[in-house]
Amino acid sequence: MPGPSPGGSPEREAGAGGRPRGPGRDRRVRFRLPHTAIAVPSVREEEQLFYRRLEALAVPGPGGFGPLFASDGWSDLTEDRLLRKRVVRAGLGGPRPLPGQEVSVKVLGALEDGGLVERDPRLIFVPGHGDVVQVSLNRCAVQCRASSAPPSAPTRQPRRARPQALELGVPTMQPGEVSFFLAAFPYAYGRPGREPDVPPEAPLLFEVTLLEVRDGPDPQPLPPAVRLRLGSQRRERGNFHFARGDFAAALRSYRLSLRALDGPTAAPPGPEEEEELREQRVKCLNNCAAAELKLGRAEEALAACEAALRISPDNGRALLRRGQLLAQQGRDAEAALVLRRALELDPASKVIHTELSRLAKRQSPPSGAGPQNPRHDPIPPPSPASPAPPSAEGAI
Repeated sequence: MPGPSPGGSPEREAGAGGRPRGPGRDRRVRFRLPHTAIAVPSVREEEQLFYRRLEALAVPGPGGFGPLFASDGWSDLTEDRLLRKRVVRAGLGGPRPLPGQEVSVKVLGALEDGGLVERDPRLIFVPGHGDVVQVSLNRCAVQCRASSAPPSAPTRQPRRARPQALELGVPTMQPGEVSFFLAAFPYAYGRPGREPDVPPEAPLLFEVTLLEVRDGPDPQPLPPAVRLRLGSQRRERGNFHFARGDFAAALRSYRLSLRALDGPTAAPPGPEEEEELREQRVKCLNNCAAAELKLGRAEEALAACEAALRISPDNGRALLRRGQLLAQQGRDAEAALVLRRALELDPASKVIHTELSRLAKRQSPPSGAGPQNPRHDPIPPPSPASPAPPSAEGAI
């Protein structure tokens, strides 16, 4: 027999002939769930609010964002005044994100003509790490371990590299805060822009809401496929910084990539995954050497080359750069051995032939000259992009 329902008496069963029986037989009772309305702003409403705030700043308009870079009411986050912040709504007074903490933000971003090119209701990332994903890696690892299917990537794919404006701006916010970030193109999508919606050298205006701050996920065993994807994402982020000339940021991203690739694994990688992990490590180490050279740290660059060669002794890029660095230090005999090995692997390389010819010329005294102390003319430091441009050689 049905028991009483919350909020009233149950309807009684009908007896023979369909007549209700029991008390209240002349009355039929119908229960209805109380109506509950939860006010959740729609996407359109959020966009309308965003555009009203833009209009209050007198943009978009014929002058674009230009007047905002010189107007009052903004704080400068960089010395070049190309990244500015304006608080729209103060936060709740909580602590700002600390290094290594994970944040959740809501982002809207517009071009000078008012075109909306960023809309993300919940973006999760660790500022400075360059890995922007839609789900945390902790949850991803749990899902992968619990599933009988082969390990896979997070539920949603890692997102493409985000602008520096978010990396630098979000750590200045408090939970609950809403702020505008006005970013010139170096802190947006750089000189090339982002196809197909962000033109080259386009400034952007972001509205960011800091939803949550929490401790970053602890290092934990991850499936090899996730480590590969995370390592690749961080390396690509480093390449983004390298192309922009921010070599310190590029180096940080390459080191974070190596940390992901070398981290604990939830299951032994298969032969193909193991080989790909090795290849990714070598790429990152070569890129570290390129960034170290751009920062003027030859010893660190040489150490990165040697680490790459311990993994892949016949890596042509690492051999060439190591030979160049040894020659730069005046260690000509060692440099010649390394460069000859590189030439065996790539006999047609003009760069290697040139480096060996330079070594031979400075080791041979001029004809007719008497005995003299060997003189080591310094070889110009090799470009981290040698022998090709950074996009092809320095950052891969």
